[in-house]
Amino acid sequence: MPEIRPFRALRYRPETVGDLSLVVSPPYDVISPKQQQELLARHPKNVVRLDLPPDEPGDQPHERYRRAARTLAAWRSDGTLHKDPRPSLYVYEQTYVVPGTSVERTQRGFFGRLRLEPFGEGSGVLPHERTLSGPKEDRYRLLRATGVNTSPVVGLYEDPSGRASEALEAVAATAPLSDFEDEYGVRHRFWVIPAEAGADGLVETLIAAASAAPVTIADGHHRYETALRYRDERRMTRSCEEDPAFDYLLMLFLDSAQPLTVLPTHRVVRGLGDDGRALLDGAATLFSVEPADRDALLRAFAGDPRAGGRGRLGLWTRAGGAILTARREAFEPYLPPGGSAMRALDVTLLGAALERLAGIDAPAVAAGERVRYTKSAVEALDWIDRAEDGADAALLLESTPVASIAEVAQEGDVMPQKSTYFYPKALTGLLINPHEW
Repeated sequence: MPEIRPFRALRYRPETVGDLSLVVSPPYDVISPKQQQELLARHPKNVVRLDLPPDEPGDQPHERYRRAARTLAAWRSDGTLHKDPRPSLYVYEQTYVVPGTSVERTQRGFFGRLRLEPFGEGSGVLPHERTLSGPKEDRYRLLRATGVNTSPVVGLYEDPSGRASEALEAVAATAPLSDFEDEYGVRHRFWVIPAEAGADGLVETLIAAASAAPVTIADGHHRYETALRYRDERRMTRSCEEDPAFDYLLMLFLDSAQPLTVLPTHRVVRGLGDDGRALLDGAATLFSVEPADRDALLRAFAGDPRAGGRGRLGLWTRAGGAILTARREAFEPYLPPGGSAMRALDVTLLGAALERLAGIDAPAVAAGERVRYTKSAVEALDWIDRAEDGADAALLLESTPVASIAEVAQEGDVMPQKSTYFYPKALTGLLINPHEW
């Protein structure tokens, strides 16, 4: 079972930085170059200088990581960041409108330290998605330079008793330590819950609920695998240290029983050479095909991100469009090996269809030359209409159900890349996990 602990976080001192909303940022992997510059300009001590440090003219290789380490040391020295006096858990609430709808949701969780474990049989931590070497190397160099976790990994736990939800609701009824809205209209609230003898048992309740069964990584697979690599390296040089802090990483724990939002990531296929006509004509070998124009596709896939799992895809080409419903018996010979949950996923069906109908197999997808990704169905269709960068066909998806994510992980499988996009993202900069006690 997973081991979870309270810890002493590094946090911004409000009297030093003022408005907390000016110094936090989205996680590094969703920040565009343009947004990085906006964050740098927003406040001289925005956390992007630590989590996604920019290159500067004349830099030697990897200098930006060393600069992040120097910046962190300076901010600790001048009081910008302070370390909490007592080990604590940190409750986090996000209230938001589901993109494309008028539905408002609130999700609550808590930050704590999770003891690192390798993946595999008997592990208390389960992955659900494949990773890429490039992002892992970037995160490794940053972690090795700074010795802190700046962005959390997000983990899902199941609490059938409902006690954790009740505890988080009780915290949310009290005045938060911080309360602000970001530029996307997401409201963020934050509380510190010290783990003190004689307290009201909130910390114990939350830890017991989240550690009762294996935790499934929802977001942050690259950060988790990087932390494992870093831990193993540190163990080689600090083998006599008992229970070192680098054996843990920062995680946001979310109860999967609450309403969570997973947005789809649509695919745009390049280089078919025929405006996508062969893909459209060949779809009937695997799908029931309902012809659809642009407006019909956007009504079906650009609004409420309904949970998928029905084998329902949208296809748009310059030769026309269709709503496709998988004939699962036709797919059987072409599905990859694995458990039933992974083989049933819409993204798995899409991958099999691309290989069968367009000759684009998993290695070709991983190489990144033939398939592009976007969260916007409108953008995907626009790329096709403009034939942007050789785009010939857009494949639109519904969202992956949260229950399917857990089932795939429990069966020991992993999903294709870009299968899930949890929304909203946990902010970076609310707290930092230093590898020290």
